[in-house]
Amino acid sequence: MTVPDVAPTAPHAGRGAPPAPVPRTLAFTKGHGTENDFVLLDDRDATLDLTPGLVRALADRRAGIGGDGVIRVVPTAAVPEGAALLAQDPGATWFMDYRNADGSVAEMCGNGVRVFVAYLERLGLAQVPERTPDRTSGALVIGTRAGLRSVHREAGGLYAVDMGPWRLAGGPDAAIAGFDAEVAVVGLDVARPALSLDLGNPHTVLALAGEGELAAADLTRAPDVRPLPPHGTNVELVVPLGETTAPDGDLVGRVRMRVHERGVGETRSCGTGACAAALAVRTWAGAGAPDVWLVDVPGGTVRVRLLPSGHVELAGPAVLVGSGTVDLAALTG
Repeated sequence: MTVPDVAPTAPHAGRGAPPAPVPRTLAFTKGHGTENDFVLLDDRDATLDLTPGLVRALADRRAGIGGDGVIRVVPTAAVPEGAALLAQDPGATWFMDYRNADGSVAEMCGNGVRVFVAYLERLGLAQVPERTPDRTSGALVIGTRAGLRSVHREAGGLYAVDMGPWRLAGGPDAAIAGFDAEVAVVGLDVARPALSLDLGNPHTVLALAGEGELAAADLTRAPDVRPLPPHGTNVELVVPLGETTAPDGDLVGRVRMRVHERGVGETRSCGTGACAAALAVRTWAGAGAPDVWLVDVPGGTVRVRLLPSGHVELAGPAVLVGSGTVDLAALTG
């Protein structure tokens, strides 16, 4: 192969030893969470050189496998962030190395966490505990660049992920004003005020008047966000759909959402984006707003719950649709 930018390599066996042969094929699994789809790679030995070029080639929907991103399974101890994560929880054996489709490194992905743990189970590397009614059961803890994430399995095959703490990027002033940014979207007549949130990765949420505006938005081009965060932002367009009372008596809010993800474009779903959308609408609603929200995205529905700890939880499905091998020479041309 003559394309070192995209070739996975194995480390040398020792000083002066010849390099290990470069693999000509790469095993993969394809999965999705509410149609937010990923190419999954088993790198439990930490020998894969996952370069931006290889990520772009794998995620290419015409010349590659296709996906909104690439997720690599790697031991937490093998990554630069690993020591700090393992100091917090030595049981966080596996690290979710997530890359956007354009090859850029990302902090984490809410839908991707669910697909990642389903993949760990498929590989026989971990088991996600069932959640007990009193919520005292243990959890599977994994490492991400946004910190540790704990996961339970729920009835119906759903995975519930403690997404960690969240915050309004603009602080209390943004909560009072209801916005701290302005977003212009192609297809909408004027720029709209928006609220910035941090869920380990950046989000900017703007509310629309109705589903007609939501459908009219053109997300084939990145929205213009001002001020733009230093590392870019995901942009969520939301339409509040009201509140209902669940059979257990909980008040449940509902929103419909579309999202433009940095480094990807419009996707069928975004887990951290769904959390951001629910939390923004809850902030706008004020006192008495629900702690539980259903978020409808083009790829399905996820549940967002504000936890007593101040963390936010995301629950939804994870589907592994198939596995195979890719010819690296054909993939990279």
